[in-house]
Amino acid sequence: MSEHDTQAHRKPNRLINEQSPYLRQHAYNPVDWYPWGEEALSRARAENKPILLSIGYSACHWCHVMEGESFEDDAIARLINENFIPIKVDREERPDLDQIYMEAVQLMTGRGGWPLNMFLTPEGKPFWGGTYFPPSDRQGMPGFARVLAAVAEAYGRGAREVQNNSERLSAALQSLADFSPGEGEISRELPVAAARALARAYDSVHGGLGQAPKFPNSFVFALFLRAYDADNDANFADMVHDTLVKMAKGGIYDQLGGGFHRYSVDERWLVPHFEKMLYDNALLTRLYIDAARALGEPEFLAVAGETLDYVLREMTSPEGGFYSTQDADSEGEEGKFFVWTPREVREMLGDDLAPIAERYFDVTAEGNFDGRSILHRTIGLDEAARLFERSPEELAGVIGTIRGKLFAARERRVHPGRDEKILAAWNGMMISAFAEGYRALHDKRYLEAAEKAAGFAMSVLWDGRALRRAYKDGVARFNAYLEDYALLAGAMLDVYAATLDRRYLEHARTLASVMLERFLDRERGGFFFTSDDHETLIARSKPAFDGSTPSGNSAAVHAMLRLHAYTGDERYLLEAERTIKLFGESMEQQPFGSAHMLEAVDLYARGPTEIVLVGDRRSAEFIEWTERLGLLYVANLAIYAADPSEPQSGFVPEQARGKPQVDGRLTAYVCRERVCSPPFTSFKDLQAELHG
Repeated sequence: MSEHDTQAHRKPNRLINEQSPYLRQHAYNPVDWYPWGEEALSRARAENKPILLSIGYSACHWCHVMEGESFEDDAIARLINENFIPIKVDREERPDLDQIYMEAVQLMTGRGGWPLNMFLTPEGKPFWGGTYFPPSDRQGMPGFARVLAAVAEAYGRGAREVQNNSERLSAALQSLADFSPGEGEISRELPVAAARALARAYDSVHGGLGQAPKFPNSFVFALFLRAYDADNDANFADMVHDTLVKMAKGGIYDQLGGGFHRYSVDERWLVPHFEKMLYDNALLTRLYIDAARALGEPEFLAVAGETLDYVLREMTSPEGGFYSTQDADSEGEEGKFFVWTPREVREMLGDDLAPIAERYFDVTAEGNFDGRSILHRTIGLDEAARLFERSPEELAGVIGTIRGKLFAARERRVHPGRDEKILAAWNGMMISAFAEGYRALHDKRYLEAAEKAAGFAMSVLWDGRALRRAYKDGVARFNAYLEDYALLAGAMLDVYAATLDRRYLEHARTLASVMLERFLDRERGGFFFTSDDHETLIARSKPAFDGSTPSGNSAAVHAMLRLHAYTGDERYLLEAERTIKLFGESMEQQPFGSAHMLEAVDLYARGPTEIVLVGDRRSAEFIEWTERLGLLYVANLAIYAADPSEPQSGFVPEQARGKPQVDGRLTAYVCRERVCSPPFTSFKDLQAELHG
């Protein structure tokens, strides 16, 4: 029976009324799902039934697998409905719940992932759980039906294990937020020392860290760039360069449409997990831009531009916000949209171009993914030019034609599903990427996208008092989290750096004021995951470690330090210092989970590099200088405009106030640690000062 036929004879459950595509995907399951909320929790308490909490997201391949195997199975659904109060949660809408219960399963099993299936007491306390379960016993894993029966039996007879586990886990979850500030100052050498420790996990053959599965680890390589800038150790530059080259040539990068898949299942970046996440593409765009600046690699700018073009084409809403994810599956098969056979290539390209495409993108009869080929590059342009007796310039044009034809053919296929939720934090990362993309690539489309999305965030997600986490179908919902405020504040600062328009600085200050008012731990320092007016959960966590996205605290420290540079407000510096000291010990012990916070420590230790431009902001020379600055790697850049014709145009650091314009020419000053350079009226001299 097809999915459509199945849905036609079933009544939808409560999830049919939800906005989340992930929840709606489960709306016709025979499981009597609830969304998280008081209705479900009250019923659990009233009936003294345990809760089955199942957490996932719309682009999650194994979530789809478990749905088809178990949640669509009538017998398993009966077991669930008779013995549990089943609740479905979209982790992207409710990261607060996801973090609490993911930490619980990691405490129990030592590992985590999605789908996350946890069993809770009626009070919401976890007592047992896991991730993916097959429907019946398989390959050493217990079947879900057997798990459900065993958990229901143990809970029903009041097993001591249930009570002990729930008490032990609840106490452990509370303790995870129990950080204490260390003694003394944070070492200025900590970021470079941590980078050296992380470098020991570098894969010198294929790039990246560790073995399969291999994630991009954007924060670690961004830290390596900072370490290279601070210490001039070429090993850091080589690790970043080689990793980004191999990723851009691999199957993890969409060779036709641009953009990155989530991770590689092998160690050499060939076979990706095909979903595309907005945050990965935002973070990798910035990493490629900064690597292009620091290492002088123009191909990295091309990769960044193609990724931004992909987001404009496929992930941008008419209102200006950015969608969340694209699925790994299409037509029920993982990766089907992205893979090719020689026959398909020849049908699209003909006998002249097909041999070049097959060799350049490694399309073979045996394939590299279930008999088909994931496009990737095993040879360079020069080698391909020699093989096909063309000049490199001519072959580059041919490859461009091939990519265009194959892309057009691929567009006629059934596309992967797209989750059209617009999430505040993820939009913050993408706004930042577009702002930096404009500064580096000078494409006005990128600035327009950044400004439109920033306007959307501050007019639709912001209600004048608080942010909303998610937007879909015309409705903004859910109280926003620390990461939403922090990453959007950082985004506003990036748009300010790209435009020097003071309103974006004011937007950043508005968001920061809420962080300080409603998220701050006034006693110990640092920021809580949720605001003080948020729903009460079994733990109020304090996010310390970076995952695929920055922790709320690392993003908050970046925003606070940058706001201090741009405004001179000492409270921003004070709370950034307190937060850094609070997590100092964990950064030393677990640098892998603290790479973005270590970047913030670099900013704190070295201070911003402040560039003050004195002159007419509308002049061609001013615009040219800001464009050329956008091509330079300056690790902790803060840029200011002092226009003599607009004395109130913006904040200028105290040490640079009143600095004169020399002979009516555009004049620049570079200030570090409250000391400013002599005036520069030549961009060449300014560049030498920045890289001296």
